[in-house]
Amino acid sequence: MTQATPLRPRKLRRPGASGLITGTAILILLVLAVLALAADWITPYDPLRQNLMHALQGPSANHWLGTDDLGRDVLSRLIYGCRIAVIAAAEATAIAILLGVPLGLFIGYRGGWWDWITMRVVEAVVSIPGIMVAIVIIALLGAGLHRAMIALGILFSTSFLRLARGVVLAEREEVYVRSARVIGASDSRILVRHIFPNIAPPLIVQVTLTVGAVLLSEAGLSFIGLGVQPPHASWGTMLNTAANYMDLNWFLAVPPGVAIIVTVLSVNLLGDVIRDNVGRGIATAPSAAARRRKVRPAEPVTVLPAPTEDEVLRIEGLTAAIVPEGGTETPIITDLSLSTKRGETLGLVGESGSGKTLTGLSVLGLLGAGVQVTQGAIKLNGTDLLTLKPRELEQVRGNQVAMVFQDPTTSLNPAFTVGSQIAEVLRTKQGLTKAEAWEKVVELIHRVGIPRPEERARAYPHELSGGMAQRIAIARALSCNPSLLIADEPTTALDVTVQQEILDLFRDLQDEYGMAILFVTHDLAVAADICDRISVLYAGQMVEMAPVAELFADPRHPYTRGLLSAMPHAASGEPPLPTIRGSVPRPGAWPVGCRFGNRCDFHTAACDHPVPLEGQNGRLIRCVHAERFKLEAAS
Repeated sequence: MTQATPLRPRKLRRPGASGLITGTAILILLVLAVLALAADWITPYDPLRQNLMHALQGPSANHWLGTDDLGRDVLSRLIYGCRIAVIAAAEATAIAILLGVPLGLFIGYRGGWWDWITMRVVEAVVSIPGIMVAIVIIALLGAGLHRAMIALGILFSTSFLRLARGVVLAEREEVYVRSARVIGASDSRILVRHIFPNIAPPLIVQVTLTVGAVLLSEAGLSFIGLGVQPPHASWGTMLNTAANYMDLNWFLAVPPGVAIIVTVLSVNLLGDVIRDNVGRGIATAPSAAARRRKVRPAEPVTVLPAPTEDEVLRIEGLTAAIVPEGGTETPIITDLSLSTKRGETLGLVGESGSGKTLTGLSVLGLLGAGVQVTQGAIKLNGTDLLTLKPRELEQVRGNQVAMVFQDPTTSLNPAFTVGSQIAEVLRTKQGLTKAEAWEKVVELIHRVGIPRPEERARAYPHELSGGMAQRIAIARALSCNPSLLIADEPTTALDVTVQQEILDLFRDLQDEYGMAILFVTHDLAVAADICDRISVLYAGQMVEMAPVAELFADPRHPYTRGLLSAMPHAASGEPPLPTIRGSVPRPGAWPVGCRFGNRCDFHTAACDHPVPLEGQNGRLIRCVHAERFKLEAAS
């Protein structure tokens, strides 16, 4: 009986450290807001009252932060400086948003000469140091806090304009925008109702970055006399005063300097939190050390045949789960065991949500943030990939295992030629020179059946048809001659003729390279065409595995029988095509016993208990009624 090595899940972040830092940043900003609003009532002295007899004093019981060159209380002026900071940040940021976002939405959606002229002006502005642009604007408007904030608002509006324009350029070509046009929605409604919500997350992050930049810029402008004018208190004017009397009282520069640093850091930390929770932050993946930790012994898993010399992939007792921060893990793949050998194609079939693609991504160690392998072993050529360090796993990807994704238009980078993308793999993994890599690229493109390979190698992905792009993706995956190729529904987006060509290509390349293929598909006809064995997955577990001929001739699991009966056979529609009622239950809502039980026509009380995966001679079935179906087939 084989036992898999369980793995302890690791949370994405340590809430003790990050939570404390976040809470501190929020508390500091709340204190800043309270001081700004209540400055008139909580300051111990009038910030403008002078007392030359007590000038340049250090901290004392009467003046906690000392006095400045005119005897004014530094603490009182620091508190009033909070008000200036809040006003400055609010004014400049609001101006930047009101100027930049609408203009960015407009030029991004309309394009043409509107976009060309505006972007040339923006490029001219951002090519000059920002402080110089602000000084020029202030020279035209005049010095003072509000005028300086207008200048900063104009300056920082370029960031919001480019952000809004970039999002609109990407979103305006999406299908949902075209659908809105089809139903007659006006341009303004499309912009506000459909596109603008997509700009909200990055816009919030940009706001926090701008607030921090405004605080620093306001302090700098006030320091050189272009912002807040004496005798009014701001952190920048306080630093200006401190610079003139550094030899007499060095401590005078500490309060405003610390206030600026702490406030800007707090704003930026808050922006990081918002980015991770609202925008597109990237959670930290579990470390290799965490994956190697051993916990309780694993439950017995499906017994696989003893490994052979030509075995390439062996998965034992694989369990993957969603592991939220501070929450309970939710399994999405459980007790999955399978193996495949050199020259064999193993198909993974099932409805969406069955765990097919996640199985392939588990092999590559590319599960998304929050999803982790928590138990099991994934052995590639005898090496357990779950025990490798990240850098060691990087060497395995591409060299020993590669993947062909479903949609080549998204897996190929539109900014580079297809030849350069294949050459990048060769130069990175095999250390080839530029000339050697290019020669190999042309050879690979020719090998996957694309005519004029040198010309096509210089093309961009959008210049190729879907079939050609998929062939390029296959060429890139095979560039380092991997022993295992994972194909994730590689023919779904293609028409029937091209689909057959791609399947023939897979067969030819497998015969030539001798690799094993893990073929993920929801199309049983495709699986029957290319696979040697098929593993049927349902709700995160295997329910049946058999050689292709046996599976199609004698399905033993009700789910497999339902999938096969629902295949169209060019019939007239009489009787109607059978369907499987219901849908795949989501993770966390699986039935206690057979997970297919609530959709099965043969459900009995025995199905309400856990059902093992049993069988022999390469055939495995997870069903208490398997013998019944066997007898029916025999009769």
